[in-house]
Amino acid sequence: MTPPVLGTAAIRRATTPELVLTAVRDALIAHAYGRTTVPPPLHLQFPDDDGDCHVKAGWVTGAPDFTVKVATGFYRNTAAGLPTNHGLVCVVSARTGQIRAVLDDRGLLTAWRTAAAGALVTHAMARPDAATLAVFGTGEQARLQVEWLARLRPVDRVLVHGRSRDRARSLCEKFTALGHHARPASAAEAAAADMVITTTPATVPVLQADQVREGAHVTGIGTDMPHKNELPPALFARAALIATDDHQQCLDHGDFGHAVRAGSVAGTGDTPAGLLLEKPVDRPAGAITVADLTGVGALDAALASAVLRELAALVGGPAEEGVRVGFDGGPDDQAGAWPGRVFDDIGQVTASGEQGVDLGADGLDGR
Repeated sequence: MTPPVLGTAAIRRATTPELVLTAVRDALIAHAYGRTTVPPPLHLQFPDDDGDCHVKAGWVTGAPDFTVKVATGFYRNTAAGLPTNHGLVCVVSARTGQIRAVLDDRGLLTAWRTAAAGALVTHAMARPDAATLAVFGTGEQARLQVEWLARLRPVDRVLVHGRSRDRARSLCEKFTALGHHARPASAAEAAAADMVITTTPATVPVLQADQVREGAHVTGIGTDMPHKNELPPALFARAALIATDDHQQCLDHGDFGHAVRAGSVAGTGDTPAGLLLEKPVDRPAGAITVADLTGVGALDAALASAVLRELAALVGGPAEEGVRVGFDGGPDDQAGAWPGRVFDDIGQVTASGEQGVDLGADGLDGR
């Protein structure tokens, strides 16, 4: 039996911001309490083409599924008119080991869970009255971080710093169209904002520690491989509270790990980010807080399972695992499976002798 391959339009149709935020928040909390299984990620580098690949797996204890995800970032693609990120997620039954579905998401789920994690943690750790946000980077993730944080709190002003002034200006125009007061900024100006989020593949820090003012919060999400580094070790030395999404990962290849190896902070000086999502963060108004997010496989698992459940509900399939999701409708398929159905890239459910059911192409970004 061949598992269904679910394309981006179907995934977009089934996914809402509320679903993503809930799945990511719950998974971060579960991870903080040790209710997940997350092996170390596998990394590949392609220096000749300025690319990298991450393979991450994860399972939330008691969940019906686990996932294995392949995510790539090739940073010269923009010049060729291609997306920077790509990937897919394989959803596997945690009860039988059978592959339930392949989500050919082209990196969408990774982008959304990263944006949700950054927004949730930034909102939880920043001052309640913080309203000026700066982003380092001009790509998709910089855009998503602003848009998703604005779902959780007012964002009055947006500063954008990037290597390309034209791309920074273009991103600001998009933010302005959404109702934000946005403008390009120097690194020093951006670092002095109430809230700072770094979204780059930088290999050296993108800001200086003394540029961050008292009372600010900084979230770094780009340091997902050992050679990358966005935040300077000295910033961690100034922080009253440091959060990590995964302690060991952040020690191994996060900015927190760079700071520990530099002697700026103790290796036990971090707090699990999930714990900070359960109740308001106790932070003095003048404190600097920092979050280091390297991407946790359990978040991918939780989000992929949630999306698969929604897709099943759209076509009358199983709401829970325990039945097989198949194509052929033959004798091996159990009652309640999806016989004869395959999701294509334009979001239709097709079957031999059946009318296709349009799942639509309206994307999450348009909602």
